[in-house]
Amino acid sequence: MTPIRVGLVGLGRAGNGMHRPELRGRQDKFRFAAVCDIIEERTAPFVEEFGAKPYTRIEDLLADPEVELVTIATRSCDHYRHALMALEAGKDVFVEKPFSMHASQVKELIRRGSQPGGPRLFVRHNRRFEGGFERANEIIESGKLGEVYEIRLTRNGYQRRNDWQTLSEFGGGQLLNWGPHIIDHSLRFCGGDYTRLYSEIRKVAAAGDCEDHIKIVFTGVNGRIVDMEISGGVALPTPEYMMYGTRGSLVSVGGKFHLRYLDPAVELSPVKADPETPGSGRGFGNPEPLVWKEEDVDMGPGGTDRIWDALYETIRCGKPFPVTLDQAAKVIDVIEAVKKGTVFENA
Repeated sequence: MTPIRVGLVGLGRAGNGMHRPELRGRQDKFRFAAVCDIIEERTAPFVEEFGAKPYTRIEDLLADPEVELVTIATRSCDHYRHALMALEAGKDVFVEKPFSMHASQVKELIRRGSQPGGPRLFVRHNRRFEGGFERANEIIESGKLGEVYEIRLTRNGYQRRNDWQTLSEFGGGQLLNWGPHIIDHSLRFCGGDYTRLYSEIRKVAAAGDCEDHIKIVFTGVNGRIVDMEISGGVALPTPEYMMYGTRGSLVSVGGKFHLRYLDPAVELSPVKADPETPGSGRGFGNPEPLVWKEEDVDMGPGGTDRIWDALYETIRCGKPFPVTLDQAAKVIDVIEAVKKGTVFENA
């Protein structure tokens, strides 16, 4: 099968810093047919390395018959307009996160990108392929921790950020930056949807007019609590993962998961609540000995660039794409709910 002919729009931090190196080793599957950026000199490395045709206007790239798939890596505020233009030009579209800035725009893109026989739309939630996320799901499925009832997810540090992603006119703020990734993870851990959501957003250390501290707590449709935090105002970062189960817990430490759980080979005796008053000198709780096991588990190789392999399998082989449009739309629904208020009941 021939490589998919890519037209990349936007050659900045994502286009040049991510898409370019990720496809460098996948030229059997993808080929840069054309690139586009309003800053002309940014196109030169793609011309030299890949022989891509350079454009400074998206309209010219979309008119190029060689372009089969348009990847949108422009500023967040331009995703909707550029993706819509590409779909209307009959091109398949792979759009960077955020899917778009507003749920109404997402609905329109999905309508345009899911017509039978028409161009197809895909959203780049590449952190579905993050090693820690994949391994965390494997540990949940293993049952070692029992029934997992709460998960805490964090991405935090301290940064006085001052680039365009701190400005609302361009779609800035952590809700639209790291937010789509960790909200998507949270929804997966919630069973795909939630029954209750609590949130707070604040501006702490960054420049601009957008939030750089986010707290969202979900109650999932599976009953699980998922507490997520993204912050640029935390001087002592906390573990990216903490997980609590009925038989054990997990915490991420230095690129590994540390687990402590009840030995599954040791059967627990039945316990019954005692309504009587404890005798003098008697302690609290059940005195039975508990046999614990502890282990460190690698987070796994991961490789967020593997989303390209999944995209190739979908376009060329007809396999389902692992990130559905409904799942990507739900992420934007959450972002809008958080922006509307701190407490939101899902209807």
